[in-house]
Parts: sequence; C-alpha cells; structure tokens
Amino acid sequence: MLLPFFFIVTGFTHLTLLNGFRWEYGAAVAVWSAVFWGIAVLLRRRLPAVDPFLLPLTALLAGLGLLMVARLAPNFLVRQLVWLVVSGCALLAVTLIPRSLAWLRQYKYTWLLAGLALLAATLILGVNPSGYGARLWLGFGGMYFQPSEPLKILLVVFLAVYLSDRRRQMIDVEARVGRLALPHPAYFGPMLLMWGFSVLLLFWQRDLGAALLFFCTFLAMLYVAVGQKRYLLIGGGLLLTAVIIGYRMFDYVALRVESWWNPWLDPAGRSFQVVQSLLAFAAGGWFGQGLGQGLPTAIPVVHTDFVFAAIAEEYGLLGALAVSALFGLIIQRAFFIALRSRTHFQQLLATGLGFMIGLQVFVIAGGALKLIPLTGVTLPLVSYGGSSLLTSFVMIGLLLFLSTRTTPLSRPVGLVDPEPESK
Repeated sequence: MLLPFFFIVTGFTHLTLLNGFRWEYGAAVAVWSAVFWGIAVLLRRRLPAVDPFLLPLTALLAGLGLLMVARLAPNFLVRQLVWLVVSGCALLAVTLIPRSLAWLRQYKYTWLLAGLALLAATLILGVNPSGYGARLWLGFGGMYFQPSEPLKILLVVFLAVYLSDRRRQMIDVEARVGRLALPHPAYFGPMLLMWGFSVLLLFWQRDLGAALLFFCTFLAMLYVAVGQKRYLLIGGGLLLTAVIIGYRMFDYVALRVESWWNPWLDPAGRSFQVVQSLLAFAAGGWFGQGLGQGLPTAIPVVHTDFVFAAIAEEYGLLGALAVSALFGLIIQRAFFIALRSRTHFQQLLATGLGFMIGLQVFVIAGGALKLIPLTGVTLPLVSYGGSSLLTSFVMIGLLLFLSTRTTPLSRPVGLVDPEPESK
C-alpha cells in the first residue's frame, strides 16, 4: 500500500505546485488514505487469507482516477470523493458481512429483474446530466445514477448461477431438428430470454457500450461453462449481424462506425473526439507532457469516456502501458481465483467479473486509439462517475471474498465443495 500512497501524494503535490494550494487536494489525499488504509487494516484482521494484490492495485488505479479528475474536471473532485467513500463502504460490506454467496444464488431472478426494472425506468424517468444525448441516468437530489452499471454485476451473477446449475444438462441434453443437433430450449430458453431482454433494453436506450459488454461476457461465460467453440462462432456471427443491421437502420450506429473508419473526413465535426484523442496520444510520446502540462481538455468529456487518452498525453506511452499492466494484473488475479475455486459457481463468477473488467478496459482503450468504434464505456476505477466507481468496487469486493474461499496452493486444484442448487 506504500507505493499507491507515495504516487497519489506526489501527484497532488505536483498539481499544487502548478495550480497553487487548494483544499480539495489535501482532502483527496486524506480521504483516499482513510478509505484504503482502513480497508487494508480491516481485511488484515478479519480475512488474513484474502488476496494480497487486489487491494493495492485497486488503490493505485483509484488514486490515479482522483488525480485525473482533479486535473481534468476539478469541480467534480469533491463529488468523486463522496463516491469513493460510498464505494469503499460497499466493498467492505460485500467482503466482510456475508458468510457465503447463497444470498446471490437463491434469488438470481429477483436480482436481475430488479436491475432490469431500474434500467427500464430510464425509458420514462431517464435524464442526462449534460443536458443532451442519451438519457441513461436516474437523478435524485442532484445525484445521478446509471442503472446499466449495477446491471453488469447482476447479469454476471445470474449467468454464473444459471450456468453452474444447468451446465451438465446443457452439455448432455440436445434437441434435434432432423440431423441438426441444437441446445435444448428447456435449459437455454430462460437464460437467453433474460440476456436478450437486457441487450434489447440497452440497444433501445442507445447504450451500445453496455450492450457490447453484456453480449461478449455472455459468450465468454458460456464457453467457460460448456467448453464448446461452436457457441463462440455462432455468437460472433450474431454480433456481426447486429452491427450490420444497426449500421443500416440506426443513424447513431452509422455515425460511430463512419467516425471510426475514416475520422479525417470530418475532423472538426462528428469525428472531433476521435481526432483529438489521436492527437493526444501523439503529443504524449514516450514519456508524456507531464501531469498538468498537456492539453487533454480539448477532448469533449475527457474525464469520462477519454480519460485513457488524457493519461497517454500526460504520462506518455509508458504511462498508458503501465495502466494497462495494472488492469492486466487485476484480471490475472481474477482468473487465478477462478482457477482455484471450489465450486462451478465461484469459478464462473470470478471468471465473469475478470472478463467484464478486462473487456471494459479494452473497449475504452480501443475506442480512444481508433482500434474499434466508440461505445461510450468508462475506464473502471479511473474515469469520473459514481455509478462506475461503485460498480467497480463491488466487483473487487466480490473477488476479494472469493479469494478467501479458494483451494490452498498446497492442495490439488478441483471443484471439491459443491454448493446446493439455487431456488
């Protein structure tokens, strides 16, 4: 925990030398220290067997996020600090309070339906804090919450429970149409219905990033559960078909694709964000302009959708690679926890959470670098946004909890403690 502490203290000292002393900078260091040192002490006392790497990695990335918010959108720093405290409490609650994850398994449909109900509520009550664009938030008392963020966790939990309960039937039981063997609808039907409804709502709301995350995470968890590559091929075909149909039928999808394919046709108009992001990467070079020395604020909404471009401009290519490596380590720990899990449910849950985090990083970094079309996804733990920060902390909390339920390294890896079927 010392490395993240020295990093955030050095960063805010640097900003103080540039901009003069601001009480928000001192408050950020104090709040960050209280949250993460408090979590570290409690975990050390209550769960000494918890994974030793996840919390320091999370602390370092969250500290970087505070620095970027202070640099790019200083008016939002206090609000982000409030969300950091709330998120830290949520992480502790998920990690320390439950004795098992039976409360997730028993009510898988209830949790997912509640998330879908919140998501559907944005169709009627949804707002956009910026005043324009897709209305993906619910507002109350000046605070805004994006329902698609917690739905990420709820969908992963639902898929983990359902696939662990029905894994054997999905592999062994088939329906035949002539000579063609198909998955049996009695086992695939409910899962496909819930997943399809989620993606339909997101597509209806023009939340393309969340829809892409859900679809790809669904395919990854399905492959881990049944081990059949045909589902990946079928899913890839469905994804390509959806892109083609969306491109033909919806202007906002066509705009994203065309801006990605050749942003230089309209660099000052619809492709302005992509072009400015590429210029930010170019200006950063190997070592960056230095924190506070670049011009990343030329990119619209840089503190949310394009924070990776801001990191590349001010910390350089080496800084961007370092951030990517930190996320890579989090994903590695998630897969390591999955490898040593005792039950199929724990295995699938850890895999789904790790894949969701990794895919989100790839989508936001790929969009900023013009490797893929922009989808409006935030960088976990780093981008500004209370919903995103809270969701990321709950994911880390679940991984920390799962790390205490793994098979010790001295014992052979295997699923040795099956959990009861969920209701």
